[in-house]
Amino acid sequence: MDRERGPTSDDQRVHWKNYYKNLLLLAYQSFGVVYGDLSTSPLYVYKSSFSGKMYKYQNEQTVFGLFSLIFWTLTLIPLLKYVVIVLSADDNGEGGTFALYSLLCRHAKLSLLPNQQAADEELSTYYRNGPQSVITSPLKRFLERHKKLRACLLLIVLFGACMVIGDGVLTPAISVLSSISGLQVRAKELYNGEVVLVACLVLVGLFSLQHRGTQRVAFMFAPIVIIWLLCIGVIGLYNTIHWNPKIYHALSPLYIIKFFQQTGRDGWISLGGVLLSITGTEAMFADLGHFTQASIRVAFVGVIYPCLVLQYMGQAAFLSKNFNNISTSFYASIPQPVFWPVFVVSTLAAIVASQAVISATFSIVKQCLALGCFPRVKVVHTSRWIYGRIYIPEINWILMVLCLAVTIGFRDTTLIGNAYGIACMTVMFVTTWLIALVMVLVWGKSIIFSLLLLLFFGSIEAVYLSSSFMKVPQGGWAPLVLSLVFMVIMYVWHYGTRRKYLFDLQNKVSMKWILTLGPSLGIVRVPGIGLIYTELVTGVPAIFSHFITNLPTFHQVLVFVCVKSVPVPFVPPDERYLIGRIGPRAYRMYRCIVRYGYKDVQTDENFENLLALSIAKFIQMEAEEASSGSYDTSPEGRMAVIRTSDTTGTTLVMRDADQHAGESTMIRSNKSETLQSLLSLYEQESPSVSRRRRVRFELPETEYIDPQVKEELLALVEAKQAGVAYILGHSYIKARKTSSFMKKFVIDVAYSFLRKNCRGPAVALSIPHISLIEVGMIYYV
Repeated sequence: MDRERGPTSDDQRVHWKNYYKNLLLLAYQSFGVVYGDLSTSPLYVYKSSFSGKMYKYQNEQTVFGLFSLIFWTLTLIPLLKYVVIVLSADDNGEGGTFALYSLLCRHAKLSLLPNQQAADEELSTYYRNGPQSVITSPLKRFLERHKKLRACLLLIVLFGACMVIGDGVLTPAISVLSSISGLQVRAKELYNGEVVLVACLVLVGLFSLQHRGTQRVAFMFAPIVIIWLLCIGVIGLYNTIHWNPKIYHALSPLYIIKFFQQTGRDGWISLGGVLLSITGTEAMFADLGHFTQASIRVAFVGVIYPCLVLQYMGQAAFLSKNFNNISTSFYASIPQPVFWPVFVVSTLAAIVASQAVISATFSIVKQCLALGCFPRVKVVHTSRWIYGRIYIPEINWILMVLCLAVTIGFRDTTLIGNAYGIACMTVMFVTTWLIALVMVLVWGKSIIFSLLLLLFFGSIEAVYLSSSFMKVPQGGWAPLVLSLVFMVIMYVWHYGTRRKYLFDLQNKVSMKWILTLGPSLGIVRVPGIGLIYTELVTGVPAIFSHFITNLPTFHQVLVFVCVKSVPVPFVPPDERYLIGRIGPRAYRMYRCIVRYGYKDVQTDENFENLLALSIAKFIQMEAEEASSGSYDTSPEGRMAVIRTSDTTGTTLVMRDADQHAGESTMIRSNKSETLQSLLSLYEQESPSVSRRRRVRFELPETEYIDPQVKEELLALVEAKQAGVAYILGHSYIKARKTSSFMKKFVIDVAYSFLRKNCRGPAVALSIPHISLIEVGMIYYV
């Protein structure tokens, strides 16, 4: 028996050793990505807290009260709320506002995405614990019945997203300006204008390097933040011992009561500065997808929390004896021999903090794009190894311009801090409300328990938020204006896109009309595959009838392609393709639905080949089911998930075209010399096209195949070798003449402007221009 137990215990030991090794490695990496913003807060918290009328209360008791407020704020919000509760509400390992929203949409019918299907619920990532985990509650039924409440929920989520974009503007400004302002402690003759100029140069350099991706310098991020944390922790401990060891008494919440008794309304307004101590906390949840819950918790509890508490304690001890240094409290509290090394590390830490928030802004814009709530922009993958590292050029330059405008316009970290506090606390407040809903609808907790949590954390955050709004005239207006602008852009785009979809839905081509045309559809069928892009998941779009009415010819094989977003972070590649048939077999008409999650990047360079292989597999799967009598014979048929990684299930063989140079040349010669020269020229000018894998499909003669199936497969192979054409609607959206003035302005002016100045659908879908056919059509919505 001991011999049998030996290997088991050894295996467990190895397992736990690897687990702890990976846990510590992820915790180490999280310092550079997650905690840059939170760890640089000591640069400006006390200065912002003592702004305004708080200068009248420069005494030891006030400093002790402020430290007590900071300590308990750090304990209740980041430690208790986020580390203990919020991190558990992940969406298949992903975190953030959109992760909570997608969780709610999947466990209750709250989504406003128009083209959702029952088949989406069969995705392995759709439910946390399977379909049986769906909770029924009165609150769920109430929300599902009222569309306006669902619309309000989406607006709240988008407002939170807009505030995150505001963070992307304000974090680099306040972090870099705060770190550079430390020069004035040693260089007294340095003017504010010169400090602002240096900060602007650093910001321009930071945004200019974004296109290279963070992975090139990511290995430096974690060491920088760890060195920074150790520096501020040790300096805080030194200042506590050297200046005022009694500061530890302020850990008692009684000092908070004394603080408000002394300062009254002025103390309440100063909470707008205190909340800056927890800015960056939302990153613990938003960046969860790159790490694990345990690694983020270990890093925060083991290093971040104690180092920050020591630093705030030491800075308070220093201020209690040096009230004249409030405006430069952090740098003034640094012992002179280590000032310059700490200054360099603080500048690097500020850049790391800015980088993390900029990357998070790119991610949130990508998620808005997936929900159909943001104009199409270019999304670039910057890392082959780290999934989710993206770069969006248009957003990057917009952020840079806004960041420079904030830095030059405000010139003061106190004013920027007023704006920054509103943005951060709003995001946390939105998260609290969403967590309360998740507890009821996803976790199955009682409504009373959820309300208690909402009241506890919501009331704390509401107090801080009310204090921040008192500073709207002193810079607090900036995030509100930014959010309003982005909200208008998101709403207009979402409204226009939805109206266009509803027009398509109401003007579908009837299957009865198609069936009366016969297999030839009343037109000339030419060799090749025609891919007709549409947002519809059922039916035939009006663009098809519009096309054949004006040009009565079409391809031998027709495939209606719908690229759609699903409210999950990732769709497994093997569950991405849904294939079905439209009409009888002789019509050679198919439907392909390609599903992506809100974190997926749509880069299928091998799409044409995967599509042909998937249709071939569907044809044979359909024949097998028909022989067993279980196939759906309706005109629309049924949709089947085709696993693209599994090559079994089809008799088609996919080979590299280079292996059959002679045959491929013969097929090329079927095309005109002009077309051949155009193709060659296009491939030379488009490196992404020339890098695509060239393949050809073959149907071996050895296997026995049903004659009808063989005929259909041969038709598919011949069509694929003849070429693929992409048919896309070039739509013009117009408001009806009877529409109200506001609707005409939104559709004819605002939405039209956004469509003209964003990326075209052909570019967003990576469609080669040489194979593109655009069909003009006017939509009166």
